[in-house]
Parts: sequence; structure tokens; C-alpha cells
Amino acid sequence: MPKTQKRLVAVVLLVGIAAACGSQAKTDYNDLYKYVFSLGAQYGSLSPFTSYRDTEISSYYDIAGSIRVPLPFLPVLQPFLKAGMVRLNTPDRADQAKWGHTHWYATPGIAYAHRFSKSFEAGVELAAGMSEALFEKLDPDGTRGSPNFLASVGARMSLDPSFSMSIDFVPSLLYFHSLTPLDRFNGFALSIGFSASYRYGEDPDSPRAIIRSVALDELAFPSVFAAMQGFYAKNPITRTAIRNVEKFDITNVEVSFFQAGYMDNPTKLASIPVLKPGKSQVVEVRALYSDKVFDTQGVTPLTGEIVVEYVSRGRPARQGMPVSYELQDKNAVVWNDDRKVGAFITPRDGMLASYTSFIAQSAKDRLVPGLSEHLQTAMQIYSALKAVGCRYQADPSSPFTSVQGDTLAVDSISLPRQTLTVKNRTGDCDDLTVLYCSLLETMGIPTAYITVPGHIFPAFNSRLPSSLWREVHPDRTMTLSVNGELWIPVEVTLLESSDFLGAWRKGIEQYKSLDSDPSRRTLTFTAEAQRTYTSVALKELDRETLQSFAFGSQQAIAAGFADNTDRLVTAVIDSYAASAKGAGTKADQNRLGIICAKYGRYDQAEKAFATALSIDRNYTGALINLGNVHFLKQRYTAALKTYGEVEAALANGGTSSPNWPLVLLNISRCYYELENYSRAKEYLDKVSGVDPSLAEPFAFIRTAEGSGKAAAAAPRASVLFAEAEE
Repeated sequence: MPKTQKRLVAVVLLVGIAAACGSQAKTDYNDLYKYVFSLGAQYGSLSPFTSYRDTEISSYYDIAGSIRVPLPFLPVLQPFLKAGMVRLNTPDRADQAKWGHTHWYATPGIAYAHRFSKSFEAGVELAAGMSEALFEKLDPDGTRGSPNFLASVGARMSLDPSFSMSIDFVPSLLYFHSLTPLDRFNGFALSIGFSASYRYGEDPDSPRAIIRSVALDELAFPSVFAAMQGFYAKNPITRTAIRNVEKFDITNVEVSFFQAGYMDNPTKLASIPVLKPGKSQVVEVRALYSDKVFDTQGVTPLTGEIVVEYVSRGRPARQGMPVSYELQDKNAVVWNDDRKVGAFITPRDGMLASYTSFIAQSAKDRLVPGLSEHLQTAMQIYSALKAVGCRYQADPSSPFTSVQGDTLAVDSISLPRQTLTVKNRTGDCDDLTVLYCSLLETMGIPTAYITVPGHIFPAFNSRLPSSLWREVHPDRTMTLSVNGELWIPVEVTLLESSDFLGAWRKGIEQYKSLDSDPSRRTLTFTAEAQRTYTSVALKELDRETLQSFAFGSQQAIAAGFADNTDRLVTAVIDSYAASAKGAGTKADQNRLGIICAKYGRYDQAEKAFATALSIDRNYTGALINLGNVHFLKQRYTAALKTYGEVEAALANGGTSSPNWPLVLLNISRCYYELENYSRAKEYLDKVSGVDPSLAEPFAFIRTAEGSGKAAAAAPRASVLFAEAEE
């Protein structure tokens, strides 16, 4: 054999030995595919490592049969017996023919064989025995025999096309040592062999041999709903019981659920270290569905698989048990839990963000100073939906009145982006509720929804303390006090027939109508609902699709919004005016003036403060507030004059009044606006000496210098009014 070929074979031999000694895979294929015994046949081509003196060799080969018996308790160790013949042929010439001979041998041995997979194994083997070399032509008197000691070491790499058949590549090193003086052929020879064997035993992959040690009990798999995707990740769809049907323990039980096409990986359900004979373990079936569940329409029949992997009598087993059920699309819901509505409220929808930005831009020039920002935003959204033509239409197939509380009837809730499409813009009460809540939540306003018999409608948090109810509506019963804050319900189904104020009144009426039986109504906070039922996942809309949504007329949105705020502010002011007229006190007139100024009704405010001063010309609170009105109207000189009167009045013994630091601050701000920065700083320092906390927000005055450009760049704070004194 050439040296290069010998080196290559040696490398292959070492690789085989290293592979056999490699780490074992997680699945113990050695135990899983162990067999009782095998019968095999081998052919090998031999090449001596040294020349046999002057002997020429025409061919040198090995033909043998073998029997191999793996140890039952340790199948990687495999005792074997190999028997066969080694034939050395020489040229048929008188000087060479006599050296031709045949070894008949038998060698017991031991092999280590590691199975890396179902179809590949590798290992090493060692054998030693005796052979009888028969020289047919060496002695004219007849065949001469010569006993030999024979040993071999080699590697075996096997391909197993089936459990019963094995095809092997067998490089090995043989050593021959004659026990007689006929030692010409002593030494090492390299064998490159191939073998095939037939294995006896039970194929673990055959239907008859598959382990069935567990059974599923009590498995009823209901329909699943795409909108509940987040819920199913943490909460069970159903429950089943894994039962051991054997008369012995099974161990390392791992249970999972997999749905092809709608899961990226199996969902692990349970790990059971030991399951006793005949015992059951209840397992909750959860599911980590991928976002592909949102791509379905209608009802999609599915067949998933409960997979149980375990060890039974030392053998690993896997049982896959199919489960059939239906997947409902992303709009479907069953009303067994009102919190499920939270899954359809989608504030992270980019389309809604674009729409609310459009709404805010439409109404930005019509905002009322001092009125609750959240209330004004809710008015803007209502006006926008009204302007775009959104209207109520009962679901003909499953109206809310018929499905509410029915845990079997499947209802459909349109996602906000679906309701807003040009072709739609209609919805049942549940559709419009999730739309309105989604738009409010998109703009950072906490929402809730109220369910009463046969109906659902939204509510939102004004973020005002309950004590300030009069600042949003003169009628205290028009708001709900929830956890110390004012909440406002809106009957959004009235979009087509009523303005926001009418929808607000209808909402509160429906809620209050059940005051005598509050158990029939529920108020569910969106944030709390979404802790259990997360929002439906949505794909980002492309620009072309986004542009297909018509957001309506900005002028119509602004007009509707302004009309509602104007009437609401008028109602609030009229309420204060009635109180002031009835009481006839300076304090009530001062309160009226403050609320008028707060809402931008400066002329009415000025009149109210003047009335308070007509009752008491020394009423410093009203005089300060009158100066504030001049300030808000940007009549800074008039404001400074008015504040100066208060300063003069309080300078003689009135500096302990709570109005003293306030008037000093207002004078500082007037000088600031008039760009007299030195005087502005002088008066701010006086404020700091009396009430540092009052001066702190206006520290920017100290940084002003130069011309009015610096003043224009400085931040501003709202005017501070002198509250009414009783």
C-alpha cells in the first residue's frame, strides 16, 4: 500500500475512534435501538507494513463471518466472535508459489459502539485469538501448518438504513505472530474492510413496538379566539389529565402543545418527574400563538397536537395526540368576561395616532383655557367622528342585546381601524365603544367602559379631583366620582343624532338609571382589562392604505368642538352667575370673575370683579384679579397701575396678607412684559424674601437682559388669581 494511502486510512481510523468516544446526544439512541444479536459478513483488503523478505504478494485479503451480542444493561459494549480466513496469494512461479498460504482463524473480542443518530454509529473494537496458517506448496510431502497468535484493533463506522441492517466501513490493524520457526510473515498488516450485518430484535419504530404508556383523559378543546392571543399565553384554554396506563412508574414526563402554522415553537405545559402507575396529573393547556392567528377570516378548523415525552422502563418515548378545534378570527368574542373588550382597544395602532394628530391640529385654535384638557380632547374626538359620518348600526347577525352574557354565542367586534374605513364608518355599540376608547387612549386619556343590560358605552377620566365637579358641569350628577376623580360617560351611539353634550347626558342617565340596582351595571377600566387581555396585534399600514382613510373636514371638527365648549362654558358660568346674583356677596362675584377669566371670558370677568369692588371698594382680592384681567388682555400698563393700588393699600400694615406676595409677583411680571428687567428682578427678589416657593417658577425673570427678544424667548406661567375671601 502506498504511504499516502496508509496515512489517509490512519486518519480515518483515528476519526472513527474519536467519534466513538464523543459525547452522547440527549436522546439515548444506544438504548432506544439496541438489538439482541447480529450476524455479519466482512471482506477486507490487507496491506503489510513491511515486506516479507523476498516474497512477492499478488493479493492479500480477509473474508470472515461474525456474531455480535450487545450487553443488555450496557448496549454500547458488544462482545463478538469473528471467524474466517485470511488468504495471501503469491505469483504462480516456482520461487514464489510456495509462500502462498491461508490462515483459518477465530478471534473473540469486545467492541464499543456509540449510536449518534438513528442511522449512524461509530466505535472501536479489540480482538485476539488463534489462527492456523496452511502452506499448500511449501512442503512437497504435503500441506504444512503453522499456528499463529492473531490480534487486531480497529474502528467501525456504520450506516444503518433500517433497524435490522447495518453497512460498515472497518479500517483495522492486524498483528500476526507465528508460534513456530516459520516466522517470515510475522508483523502488522492494515486492513480496509467492509461488512454487512443483520440484527435481531424488536424495531422500536415499528407499530408493534411503539410505547404507549400514557393516555389523555377529559380533553374537551373549545374554540379559540385570535383576539385572546395574549390571554392564552398565560391562561389555560382548557385542561386535560395525563394518565399512566402502565403497571410501573414512568419518569421525566414533559408535556407540550403545538399548532403547526400558528406557533413558532411548542408551548411547554408541564414537567412531571414521576407519574405513578394508574395515576393522573391535571395539565393546563396554554398556547403561545404567533401573530399569524390574526391573518385568518371567519372560522378556521385546526388540528393541534398534545405531545408527551417520557421515559418508560428506561426507554425514551414520545406520544403525539391530535386535538381538533376551531380558530375564530380577530373580530370574534364570547361575552363570558366583560374584560375581553380590552383586547379590541388598540391605542398603539399607527393609523389611530395619525387620526388623533389630525383631530388635535383641527381644534388647536379653538381650545378653551382653563377647561379640562381631557374633556376638551373627548369633545374633539366626538366632533371628529360626527364630522366624518360615523354612525350607529346594530349588528344584524349578533346584536349586543342578544349576545351579552351568552357564553356560547359568538359576537363580532370590529377593530377601530376597520370601523373607520371609508366603506364602513358604522358600528354596533361595542364597535363604537372600542373605537372611542382607542382614540382617547391613543391621546393618553384613561378610559373605561360601562355595561348595562343589553348595552355597552365608554367613559373617560377627566383627571380632575371630584371636588371640582362644578368646573366641568354645573350639575353635579353629570359626573361620576371614581377613586376621587371625575369620570364622564358618553353614549357614543348618538353620533348621528346628537352632539357631545347630549351624548354625555344620555350616558350619565343610563348609568344613574341603575342606582337602585347597581349590580346590573359594571364599570371596567381599560388598563385593568388589558392586564389580562392584551391588545390585538396589528400590522403597520403602508402609506397607500393609510392615505385611503378620509379623516373628514378640519373646519367641521373645529366648528362642532367650539359649539360644544362654548355651550358648556356658558352653562358653567351661568351657574356661577346665578349663585353670585342670589348671594349678592363680593366673594361670589369674585368667584364668578375668576371662573370667567379662567375660561377666557375676560369681559364678563372684568364686570364681575367690578361688581365685587362696588360692594367693597377696598376688596384687594377683586382688585388683584381685575389687574389679572388687564394682564391677560395684554394691557400691561393698566395692570401695573391696578397692582400698584393694591401695593399701596397693603404697604401700611397689610404685608402679612396672603395677597402681599401675590401682588408683588404680578408687579414683577408686568415689568418683565414691559421689558423693564431691573424692576422685574427687584420685585421678584421681594417675592423671594416673603415666599420663595411662589417665586421659584418665575426664576427666568432673573436671566432676562437686553431687549425684548430675551423676554419673548422666556417661558411663561399662568396668571395666579386671588381666591375669594369669606
